[in-house]
Amino acid sequence: MFPPDFAWGAATSAFQIEGGWQADGKGPSIWDTFCHEKGNVFGDQTGDVACNSYELWEKDLECIQQLGLTHYRLSVSWARLLPDGMTQHVNQRGVQYYNRVINDLLACNVSPMVTLYHFDLPQALHDLGGWKSPEIATLFDNYAKFCFQTFGDRVKFWITINEPHICAKLGYEDGIHAPGLKEKGTTAYLVGHNMLRAHAKAWHSYNSEYRAKQKGAVSLAFNSDWFEPLDPSCSADITATEREFAFTLGWFAWPVFVTGDYPETMRFAINSQSQKLGFDGTSRLPTFSDDDPFILGTADFFALNYYTARKVKAGGGVDQTLSMKSDLDAKEVLDPSWPICGAPWLAVVPHGLRKLLRYIKDTFHNPMVYITENGFSQMGPVQIEDWERWEFYSSTISEVAKAIQEDGVNVRGYFAWSLMDNFEWADGFSVRFGLFHVDPSDAELSRTMYRSGREYARIISKYKTSGQAK
Repeated sequence: MFPPDFAWGAATSAFQIEGGWQADGKGPSIWDTFCHEKGNVFGDQTGDVACNSYELWEKDLECIQQLGLTHYRLSVSWARLLPDGMTQHVNQRGVQYYNRVINDLLACNVSPMVTLYHFDLPQALHDLGGWKSPEIATLFDNYAKFCFQTFGDRVKFWITINEPHICAKLGYEDGIHAPGLKEKGTTAYLVGHNMLRAHAKAWHSYNSEYRAKQKGAVSLAFNSDWFEPLDPSCSADITATEREFAFTLGWFAWPVFVTGDYPETMRFAINSQSQKLGFDGTSRLPTFSDDDPFILGTADFFALNYYTARKVKAGGGVDQTLSMKSDLDAKEVLDPSWPICGAPWLAVVPHGLRKLLRYIKDTFHNPMVYITENGFSQMGPVQIEDWERWEFYSSTISEVAKAIQEDGVNVRGYFAWSLMDNFEWADGFSVRFGLFHVDPSDAELSRTMYRSGREYARIISKYKTSGQAK
């Protein structure tokens, strides 16, 4: 059983599908720069063309219609709209493109959910300090207000920032995402802090200037695995699991939904490690000042990206180094009973989503939840008859139904990642998550529906017509 108004969707992001990296006045983003440096991406592939959705939007719309989606999650490219990141220079060709996308979706009775920032910071802003600079919050707020003003008469679901945890950790701690920095134990916390400040400013702007007329909803997309102790009887493993939640989901959801500040578990762990290492200075986890926007309550729904689960064992930190790994002091372990799909990190654990949804209900005051990403990857030879992927989706949707009906979680929508095979960041095109296959070596970049897409469309059709499973 699903609510009759349940959102059935699929998701994409601008950099991963659009291509047209220099088309019609678009400015470069940090991911354009990162891809063009050798050794950063699988096979030195780039997003210069990707799925060429900038020119082939009609093909994407056909895919959306074939699936029968009620909602489509996309992102807008900050650098396509504002090439230098600032509102003084608006690229009208970019505005026209997104107006067309939004209008076409609505004409097909598909509701757009629009993400303002999905990893692709304008390079011009990075050169001015980017997410490390406190001024970025105001620049992001100006960009958000521009989008609300330009598209908000038609867009009713907004995501400010996608996966700030991933942006901060992989881009500024691990260096495997743009901008490729490895400033361990410090910069990721600063970047995350400025992302929260930017999000909160944008939410307050929408709330005070646009909500009454536009009647939309604004949130940010959190990512989290499901974590559970490797040894449920071991207190150290239980405590390490609590830290995992604090450093992943709690880092951003706790300030927004619980206290307006970071989890005490997280701050205590960071400060304790600083003391051990003789780190001289202010806390590496920043504090919110009286001049910052009020963080608590700045989400109208809980947007969750879930992919997998992990067992957690205490230890794993390196006491002699300053790093997020040392601060966390926990080791993630794969249960050997969990099958692996495609990418080696991606264990298939649909029941983990149900457990995580129940955790969110209990921890974050029973919010309205949209599952904004969830998917299954392929690597190696293409399998159009991808039965394993469809079995994953079938099992996962069943777990979501149980969360709604048996656990009382207020889940309002499910978005599969992704509409089509696309540029999967540092993995390039080697990992495929699509409901439609796209071969980057095919000059036409044809979209071919996988079996999983056909089965997903069948399920959506039955729920749309009856409001319940057949």
